[in-house]
Amino acid sequence: MSTWRDDPNAIPPWNERPKCHCGFRTWLQVWTDPLPQGKKGCRFFKCPDIDDDFKACTFMQWIDTRPLGRVSLKEEQERRVRQQQIRLKGKEDELKRRRAELGQREAALKIQEEQFQVREAQFKREAEEQKNRYKEPAQSSTTDERNKKGKFLRFTQ
Repeated sequence: MSTWRDDPNAIPPWNERPKCHCGFRTWLQVWTDPLPQGKKGCRFFKCPDIDDDFKACTFMQWIDTRPLGRVSLKEEQERRVRQQQIRLKGKEDELKRRRAELGQREAALKIQEEQFQVREAQFKREAEEQKNRYKEPAQSSTTDERNKKGKFLRFTQ
C-alpha cells in the first residue's frame, strides 16, 4: 500500500501537513528551478504566507530527497522485487495462519464426530435394551399361556 510520500501525484491529507512558523498548515509544492542541482521535481512544504502583517515566512520542508521521476531502472526493479517479497511474505503468513486455523477446526470436528458416534451407540444400546425389556415379559406371558393351554389340552384328552 503506497502512501502520499511514495506517490509523486498524491496529495497528503491536510492534517498530516506540517505547520509553518506562522502557525498555518503548509502548502505542497514542486521545485521547478534548476538550482539547487538535483532538486528539480522534488516536492516540499511551504508556508502559504497568508498572514496580514506582511512579514515573509521562509518556512520550507523537503519531502523528497531526490526527484521521484528520476529513479534508475535497477533501483525501480529492486524496489519492485522488495515489494513483491513483502507481499509474498504476507501471503505466506496468511496461508500459515489459515492452515493452523483449519487444523484446529478439523480437530474440533473430529472430536464432535467421535462424540456423536458415542451418543449414537449409546442411543442404540438404550433402544435395544428398551426393546428387550418390553419383549421379554410379552414372550414369557405368551409362553406361559401356551404351556397352560398345552397342559389343559393334555388333561382334557
